[in-house]
Amino acid sequence: MTDDSRSAVVGGALPAEPATAVAAGRPARRRWAVFAVLGLAVVVADQAAKALVTRSLAPGQSVDVVGDLVRIVFGQNSGALFGLFKDNAAMFGVVSIVVIGLIVAYHARSAASLYLTVTLGLLLGGAIGNMVDRLRLGYVVDFVDVGIGPTRFYTFNVADSAISLAILLPADPSGTSDTAAAPAELAGPAAAADADDWGDGLEPDDRPPGGDRPR
Repeated sequence: MTDDSRSAVVGGALPAEPATAVAAGRPARRRWAVFAVLGLAVVVADQAAKALVTRSLAPGQSVDVVGDLVRIVFGQNSGALFGLFKDNAAMFGVVSIVVIGLIVAYHARSAASLYLTVTLGLLLGGAIGNMVDRLRLGYVVDFVDVGIGPTRFYTFNVADSAISLAILLPADPSGTSDTAAAPAELAGPAAAADADDWGDGLEPDDRPPGGDRPR
């Protein structure tokens, strides 16, 4: 320990945190804030819409919004997304918990991309919104019914819409990835080969001064 560092410890002063670490921490916090706020917004909008439907309509009752093209219907979905695999609400409720954990874990391990954060935030909110219904009611409240005459699309809700939007979003337009920001020494054998310009297995700093290039 140097005299300067020893005096700093004795005086009770701790070394300042590097500016790069502080700068890296701020975008990470902002990314988590966007992720959480977006997920919460989807859940609130989903649950508010479902509460309005269940208070206003009886199960199976419908109200026309745009003629017969768009209707609000109080549907009770005991299966998965878009009414698939009916009468398995409890099982899908448990699956939803696992999926939510995977979404959060993937966000924690992913590259710092606002685009990916938005996509995962939509998935998180949709998964939580439907999970709440399955665990609380034993079914998911679906209410948006679209179609022409007897030809109808699957009845869905706000949570389903958020999940579908996240799935349909194209790949990250910024083209960022984990490897794009990785240091050169972690980029693999190609980077090491570029550094070894003499082909002798040594880096420039390891060679003796004045040494000739091997032939």
